Amino acid sequence: MPDPARARRLAKRIFTIVATAIEYEIKDPRLVGVTITDAKVTADLHDATLYYTVMGRAIDDPPDYAGAAAALKKANGVRRTKVGAGTGVRFTPTLTFVRDTVPEAAHRMAELLARARRADEDLARVRQGATPAGDAQPYRVIGDEGPLTSTEHDIGDRDRRD
Repeated sequence: MPDPARARRLAKRIFTIVATAIEYEIKDPRLVGVTITDAKVTADLHDATLYYTVMGRAIDDPPDYAGAAAALKKANGVRRTKVGAGTGVRFTPTLTFVRDTVPEAAHRMAELLARARRADEDLARVRQGATPAGDAQPYRVIGDEGPLTSTEHDIGDRDRRD
């Protein structure tokens, strides 16, 4: 029977082993800006998916996604051996690396929110000197009803006779 708690523990352990191996043991220059962000293991403990992000060498440099993906695929056997030795499970899960798109989505959401704020500021600037198109007070004010004309009929409780 699948145990989700065991899958989470194994995912956390695989995350630690692979991140440490990328950081300290594997000397591929294409893996310099790679960071493992999350790991998920299937309930049968046979497949592990690791999510990664890639940063450029400098702030202005674009990340090398293709190089990082190739480097991760190339050293997959070494990492799987390390995972097998570090976890002690009977069957070492297959490792699949997927680029994490959460940072890009968060950046896109921040851009959309900034654009919405600018649009709100523009609208507030336009509304500052604006006047209403109709009357200044288009709604009835309670107590300012005036007399009824012959064409109007008051259907309120004031005319009720019980």
